Amino acid sequence: MKKITHLILALTFCIAGSISVKAQTADEVIQKHVTAIGGVDNWKKINTIKMVASTNAQGTEIPINITILQGKGMKVDYTFSGMTGWSIITEKAGWSYSPFAGQTKAEAIPEESLKQSQDQLDAQGPLIDYKAKGNTVTYLGKDDVEGTDCFKIKLVYKNGKEETMYFDASNYYHIRSVSKIKADGKEMEVTQNFGDFQKLPEGIVYAMSQDGAGGQMKIKSVEINKPIPDDFFKPEEQKTTDIKK
Repeated sequence: MKKITHLILALTFCIAGSISVKAQTADEVIQKHVTAIGGVDNWKKINTIKMVASTNAQGTEIPINITILQGKGMKVDYTFSGMTGWSIITEKAGWSYSPFAGQTKAEAIPEESLKQSQDQLDAQGPLIDYKAKGNTVTYLGKDDVEGTDCFKIKLVYKNGKEETMYFDASNYYHIRSVSKIKADGKEMEVTQNFGDFQKLPEGIVYAMSQDGAGGQMKIKSVEINKPIPDDFFKPEEQKTTDIKK
């Protein structure tokens, strides 16, 4: 009788363990993550994001402004040593201007780099309606990120770019990403960490601290759905040309 009881208990634990493993899917992690950061409805209302941020280089604070129009364009400008540089990404083209590097006018961003950057045009994030966007996800189990137990998801964007995302198992916040990108024909990994999560008036939770290969960026303010001029994502010389026409 004891043997039968032990056998039943063993089978019960196996079945329970099997159910637990199968229940933890990529969709489940993503659903809980989206709920934790404000819910899909709040995020789908986002059309524009304007951020004021800063980073530090050799003890000098560098102001950064980031503006994103959902699916259309992104502009990042930064000021250092009295000079302002910027980069613009759109769904069709991109330009950069870096006077620190001796540039005297905007230059087109190479096609490979442009393709790698265009996922940043998604102000709502790649996990909101990810299937409709052509992105795919795979659950990779759990991993440790500097002492934090995390769920691990592999995200493949529609353009083929791969990103491994780590979600804190205690609150489902996205705390790290490791992306595979191509630069000068070579594949490399870029790690980005996220922290200082704050809830905005619009009901969404945003990471106000982001750091990667370029150093730590602290976001000072975030404005949602503020109007953006139609020509905002064009280099100045193109705006001048358009006016002449």
